[in-house]
Amino acid sequence: MFEGVAIGQAARETGIKVPTIRYYEQIGLLAAPPRTESHRRLYGKPDLRRLAFIRHARELGFEIGAIRTLLDLQDNAAQSCELAHETAKARLEDVERRIKSLVALRGELRRMADDCARGHISKCGVIEILTQSHTHGRLDD
Repeated sequence: MFEGVAIGQAARETGIKVPTIRYYEQIGLLAAPPRTESHRRLYGKPDLRRLAFIRHARELGFEIGAIRTLLDLQDNAAQSCELAHETAKARLEDVERRIKSLVALRGELRRMADDCARGHISKCGVIEILTQSHTHGRLDD
């Protein structure tokens, strides 16, 4: 008989919610597990490892398509590592772009807060900067 854990236990062990596990099965990231005579899913150690892999990849911000690629590579270990490298490199480049954008955002918010007179709205730096951005931005084009 196959040894495994029910979906609730798999969710607890992997930190992935039950509906998400079902979704991963639906989209093919996780093979449908064997079922008991009462039709309960049973997840074995390889399934739990795969779910942990998916969870970690999601925590790192990989999209489902990239995770599918990485899982395919993992399933076919004789392949070159080049595609895994390119996938990770693309994610890193995305993170670098986001960091740059967040640094710019932080600077703008600091400028807004520093320019705030903390008095009346007519002299409020926050309102003035937001008004300038609105009147000089893409909405006027």
